[in-house]
This record gives sequence, structure tokens and C-alpha cells, in this order.
Amino acid sequence: MCTMAAMLLLVLCGYVSFAQQIPNRDYDSTLAQKLGADQIGMKMYVLAILKSGTATGLTQQQRDSIFSGHMKNINRLANEGKLLTAGPLEKNNQNYGGIYVFNVSTIEEGRQLVASNPAIQAKALDFDLFLWYGTAAMMELPGIHKHIHKYAFE
Repeated sequence: MCTMAAMLLLVLCGYVSFAQQIPNRDYDSTLAQKLGADQIGMKMYVLAILKSGTATGLTQQQRDSIFSGHMKNINRLANEGKLLTAGPLEKNNQNYGGIYVFNVSTIEEGRQLVASNPAIQAKALDFDLFLWYGTAAMMELPGIHKHIHKYAFE
């Protein structure tokens, strides 16, 4: 029985390997190189999940100031090409508040970028970082986004 399962596994692995070798007729090597894509159109990023921090007792004025700085920092990182997308999460039981996808490939680089956030510095937010292997097409999001938002944050 083990031999039959092993043979089936080898056949399936061979099929998957063969299926992955079909050339893409739409492949654009110039675009793939520009976006930093590997052979399957992917690249490494750092995903930050923002969550509630430990700061308590902040006044509304302090919170407004901190989160104004938070938004300015998001815009700065996006303009520098370091932040590809960001956004809030709906209320949840884990106290996760939002995400960042950074155009960097190491946790340490992501840590340095997220540490520039005034909300992190004030401990109003905390974070977890993960390496994320995703489509290199994410690199195009900032260029598209600037054409579809009617209003911007200062």
C-alpha cells in the first residue's frame, strides 16, 4: 500500500511540475524585471498587521495628533515606494486594526519602517511582522491608486 501511495505521489508531483512549465503567452519580461518578479510572477514583501497598543488614557486631542501623524507617515512611505498598500480591518476579536504591505524583503527592514509611525512610537498601536510571498503586480498598486481616490489625507 505504501508503494502505491508513493507512486501516486510521484505521478502527481510530476504532473504539477509539468503543468508549471507551460509558457505564458502574455509574459512581458521587461515588466517582470521592472517589478522584481521571479519566474512565477511573485516576490517577497513584509506584511505588518497593526493591533491595539498598550497606551491608555490618551486624550482625544492626543489621539487626533497621533493618528494625523499616522496618516502622514503612510503617505510618506507610499511616496517613497516603501508602502504598497495599507488599510484598516473591520472590528475583530483579536484587536487587529489594519495592515501594511511593505516593498522590502526582510523583517528588519519592515521593523524600521513601521517604527517610523507616530502611533507605534506612542504605543497607541503595536504590530506583528511576517514575510509574505505575493504577486509582483502589487508594485503597480500605488500608481493606480493615485488615479482613483477623490480625496486625500493631509
